Amino acid sequence: MKTTRKCRALLSVGLNLVALFFSTTAFITTYWCEGTQRVPKPNCSKQRRHNCIDNGTNETDKSKVHYSWETGDDRFLFRRFHTGIWYSCEENIHGPGEKCRSFIDLAPASERGVLWLSVVSEVLYIMLLVVGFSLMCLELFHSSNVIDGLKLNAFAAVFTVLSGLLGMVAHMMYTQVFQITVSLGPEDWRPHSWDYGWSFCLAWGSFTCCMAASVTTLNSYTKTVIEFRHKRKLFEQGLREEQNYLDQEAFHYFRDRSLQSISSSMEVYPGHGGVRLPGGPGGLVGSGLVGVPGRGKMGGSSGSIDLGENSESLGEEQC
Repeated sequence: MKTTRKCRALLSVGLNLVALFFSTTAFITTYWCEGTQRVPKPNCSKQRRHNCIDNGTNETDKSKVHYSWETGDDRFLFRRFHTGIWYSCEENIHGPGEKCRSFIDLAPASERGVLWLSVVSEVLYIMLLVVGFSLMCLELFHSSNVIDGLKLNAFAAVFTVLSGLLGMVAHMMYTQVFQITVSLGPEDWRPHSWDYGWSFCLAWGSFTCCMAASVTTLNSYTKTVIEFRHKRKLFEQGLREEQNYLDQEAFHYFRDRSLQSISSSMEVYPGHGGVRLPGGPGGLVGSGLVGVPGRGKMGGSSGSIDLGENSESLGEEQC
């Protein structure tokens, strides 16, 4: 049982560590959602020769009119962007690299409170994961008493379940805020097409590992308690059967001892078994009458009377 409990504890610690790593990575990265934005093409320059509008004139000459022959979607450029909880970064069309701005500033004013609540829930989610991981490690490496280990196991399961619920709420609130920002956000940021990124997948993967760790920890606690109750029941049943066996043995022992004492007490006084008298019908007076004074006297007088009568009858016959 101890080996099985240790394996379950190692599995819970591993799942909690994976959940903590995934949630921290998702929290600090900016790939929760990614897609493309449609923006007008910039004018071609010495630094940019592709995906730009070439007017065929010298841009430095302000006196000449510039014409663009591109119409429809050819006038637009689809730049890639990716957004996280803190920042939204898009491709810089005027030069190399990316340009980032705060996603909290991009969100509508009516949704910033929900976004901040999502951020706070995400922070609490990570903190409770750390607490649960610490309790699991403490139970695994520093708990020699089974009762203390069960208490740590129960607390770790509670903290892990609470962290998972907070993480789920945080992810759902961020998804709601992002979808509203897509519709009501600034026009120069609104995406043309978008999808969830790998940070979003890591966040929900962290939630899955967190709930798996909590279920494993709770299962370990429940199974250990059930095993202890089963062993206690078997121990009490065995103790009860042993007590009944001892009671029966004691009953047979004292019964045999009482029978032996009675038989030995009857063998101590063999001469008191009976007195044969000549004139009596049976000739025996029971041992029970020996101890009775009144009955002894009556037996003696009756015996003398019978002897006198017999001697008189014998004398008459002799005469």
